[in-house]
Amino acid sequence: MNTKTSVQQQFGAVAARYANSTIHASGPDLTAMLHAARLQNDKRVLDIGCGAGHTALAFAAHVAEVRGVDLTPEMLDQARRLAAERNITNVFFEQSNVVNLPFPAASFDIVTSRYSAHHYTDPVGALREVARVLQPDGVFFMVDVVAPKEPALDTFLNTIELLRDPSHVRDHSITQWQKMFAEVGLHAETLGTWPLHLEFDAWVTRMQTPEAAIAQIRTLINGAPPEIHAALAVADNYSFNVPTVLMRGRLS
Repeated sequence: MNTKTSVQQQFGAVAARYANSTIHASGPDLTAMLHAARLQNDKRVLDIGCGAGHTALAFAAHVAEVRGVDLTPEMLDQARRLAAERNITNVFFEQSNVVNLPFPAASFDIVTSRYSAHHYTDPVGALREVARVLQPDGVFFMVDVVAPKEPALDTFLNTIELLRDPSHVRDHSITQWQKMFAEVGLHAETLGTWPLHLEFDAWVTRMQTPEAAIAQIRTLINGAPPEIHAALAVADNYSFNVPTVLMRGRLS
């Protein structure tokens, strides 16, 4: 099974849960993204990997038009439902791969990606498409979980992420993202970092993680050295924190 199919199968089955996810619907990262964007009512925004549409809908109240793209039809259905329930009429959702966006060059003032980049099998290809569809003075905002600098922490976090969700590709480090931004001509700035608290039961339930995989994750957490427990603030109920970042990219 390729990653595209895995993403569609994984997220198609749980789309309604993402529509109701507090992590995706709000948070300090979304507030900071909206503030940094300095939104105006003549701007066009594209949200890639839009999922259930939370980021696109948050931007829609402040701009002329928002387009959201995602691989998974069921996610797009949830996004359209939320838009209709809120009577938001300037946001439009369509199915697309982030490495082959169906828009002309220089189409958008702002492009966003929030908690989707760790699913990109070709992150440089996705960033290249972002750079292509941005206006010359446009801005890209990306929020995602990032890998810690320490190799053991990086390995641990990406391992439990993959066990929880087989469509997970990689949490990259901030340094790795900076290099990938530069490769496609985007000047990268880190605007903020936050610990994202993940309640273990909600985290695995949201993705319908199989019981065998949940048991493996718990075993890994139980056997992890104290420095990993400390770095991720692991609690007795297996809940933990992950590092997240808000990055801004401008065309160089």
